Amino acid sequence: MMKEFAQKYLDVLEGPLKGINLTRILDFDDFYNKQIIDSILPYENSKIFQESISLSDLIIDVGFGGGFPLVPLAELSPSKNFVGIESKNKKAEAVKVICNELGIENVRPMHGRIETFEIDLTATIIFKAVGKIPDCLKLLNVTKKSNVFFYKGPGLYEQEDLSNLGSHIKKIEEQTFELPDGSQRILIGYSISPVPRGTQKKKSSQKNLVRISALKTKLFPHI
Repeated sequence: MMKEFAQKYLDVLEGPLKGINLTRILDFDDFYNKQIIDSILPYENSKIFQESISLSDLIIDVGFGGGFPLVPLAELSPSKNFVGIESKNKKAEAVKVICNELGIENVRPMHGRIETFEIDLTATIIFKAVGKIPDCLKLLNVTKKSNVFFYKGPGLYEQEDLSNLGSHIKKIEEQTFELPDGSQRILIGYSISPVPRGTQKKKSSQKNLVRISALKTKLFPHI
């Protein structure tokens, strides 16, 4: 089933979206393994990741680029609502085309930055190849306990210091997976709780945050 999905995805990239650089991987086997399988393998093998998505009010993919892992994960979980937040408007608009062409109705790609939102729903937040874990966690304004999952390469601990993420952040998952080409992917997940009032200085950028619950209502009005 996912091979057929991958072929349709690739047809859109080489058809309506030809000329837009969403991925340099256009050989089918490479695309299937390095984009589609790479997106879904952690989900298929991690019960904690699966459960988090199942129990979340909203799944948020930050910096989804060409739609990965946002669109493949949404294909696997059609009953859940997915929002993609991407800083480059061209990519957000392109992934809208991909979803329309593939008939995927549970995804809303949008142009924006995660630090401008207040996460006031139980959410699963995903970062794939978007910055270092401590830097990404600092961007999140969480007012309801949520889970955050990172797709990382095998050099994670050589490249990042994860020793002091904060007492409100607890590691809930870490697994290493091997892709068909022999390369490895680490899935690492954290639960993140709201920081008690008065324990952290408010940033000026947090004054006018958009509530993610309001965004969900706007984007999925009939659900």
